[in-house]
Amino acid sequence: MSVKHPIVAITGSSGAGTTSVTRTFEAIFRREGVRAAIVEGDSFHRYDRAEMKKAMAEAEANGKPHFSHFGTDANLFSELENLFRHYAETGTGQARKYLHDEAEAAPFKQPPGTFTPWAPLPESELLFYEGLHGGVKTGEHDVARYPDLLIGVVPVINLEWIQKIHRDKATRGYSTEAVTDVILRRMHEYVHYICPQFTRTHINFQRVPVVDTSDPFIARTIPTPDESLVVIRFANPKGIDFPYLLSMLHDSWMSRANTLVVPGGKMDLAMQLIFTPMILRLMERRRQAMVA
Repeated sequence: MSVKHPIVAITGSSGAGTTSVTRTFEAIFRREGVRAAIVEGDSFHRYDRAEMKKAMAEAEANGKPHFSHFGTDANLFSELENLFRHYAETGTGQARKYLHDEAEAAPFKQPPGTFTPWAPLPESELLFYEGLHGGVKTGEHDVARYPDLLIGVVPVINLEWIQKIHRDKATRGYSTEAVTDVILRRMHEYVHYICPQFTRTHINFQRVPVVDTSDPFIARTIPTPDESLVVIRFANPKGIDFPYLLSMLHDSWMSRANTLVVPGGKMDLAMQLIFTPMILRLMERRRQAMVA
C-alpha cells in the first residue's frame, strides 16, 4: 500500500464482468478529475495467442491438461508484482497492451493476439489494474499486498459460465463445445489461483441470478440486471455508511453485518456511491502526503 502512489485493483475470472466495473471507475475518474494509469491484466500473460496455443499443445502432450491463463506457468507474476511494488514506491512503472482483436491492433499495425512493446506508464496519480490476478498470492509472489483498494468481481459460477459462453461465441466465434472445453481445462487452476483471491479483497461484488441457470451450457440469454441481485461484502465494514446506502439504493437490505444486497439494476449506482468517496479519500491522502 502507498499513500503517495495508490493502487486500485479489480480482480475476477474470465466472464466475471470486470470490464463493466472498469467502465464505472473510468466514469468516476473523469468526473472527479483523477489521472489514472490503467493496466490490463492480459498484458501480463506470458504468451501471445499463437504461442499460447503451442504451449497448451505441449502441456497436454507432457501430461499437464490443466495448463491455462489462470496459473503461474502462463503468466508473468514477477513482472506484475514488480510493477505494483515499483509504482507504490515511485509512481512509475512499465506496462504493455495485449491486442485482442483487429480494432485494437490496427492503430499499432500489429496482428491481433500480440503484445505491444513494454513502455513507461503515463504520468498519473493512481494505478488502476483490471484482470485475473490483482489479488494473487503464491509461494514466490504476493501481488495482493500492494493494492490500497482490492475489489473482487465474482458472479455465482453458473452465471459466470453463461456470460463467458455468450461472450466467447459472440466476439470470438467459438462454439459452445469449445468454450466448455476451456472451462473444464481451467477448473483446476481456477480453484487454486482465482478463488483464493476473493478472501484477500476489501470488497466483493457477487451477482446472483433469480432465474433458472441450472444448466449454463444451454442458456439462450444472459440474465439481465433486473433478473439478478448483487451481494456486496465488505471485509471491514468500519466506516461504511450503511444507513446512507440503504436510503439511496431502493429495495436493498443487509443480509449480514458486513453484507449489503441490492437489486441488480442498481449495481452501477451502488459502485458509484461506494467507490467515489473511497477514491476521493485516497486522493486527499495523496495530496496531503505530497505537500508534507
